[in-house]
Amino acid sequence: MAITPSPPGFPVTNETVQEFYEWLFAPWVKELGLRDFHASAGRVVALLPQSKKLQLVSGAVCGQVIMSAVDAVASLAVATTDRMPKGTVYQHTHFLRPAMSHDLRIEANVLRFGNASAFAETKVTFVTSGDLVAHATLEFAFQAATDAPQVAPPG
Repeated sequence: MAITPSPPGFPVTNETVQEFYEWLFAPWVKELGLRDFHASAGRVVALLPQSKKLQLVSGAVCGQVIMSAVDAVASLAVATTDRMPKGTVYQHTHFLRPAMSHDLRIEANVLRFGNASAFAETKVTFVTSGDLVAHATLEFAFQAATDAPQVAPPG
């Protein structure tokens, strides 16, 4: 079995979360403007600043933007272990109120790291009030242990 080099910033820590984010995501995801990442084992928090380019004609942040931000932050939370996830296999998002006028806090927590997958919960709240805007559950797949290349330890 071949040993592949670790991606930059993997596994994700508070010190490496920005580096891994820059390596992993497509340019359009980065254009969402996620910033101020904080990471710990099984948990990542980020800020999604209000921006006209993310809003619908009503002034609310588009739900597609919120779902993309949720997926990105949850992906980072799943990458806080030494097992590289293959990707998102399920995401269900409930929208509780329009995301109007305030920056958003995206907090993802991994509920369970299993052998084949991980399950995460993500909450989107207004930074100013803490009111819940959206709630999501996600599942991420891991490569099967027999199929996965061994990852060389960082450093």
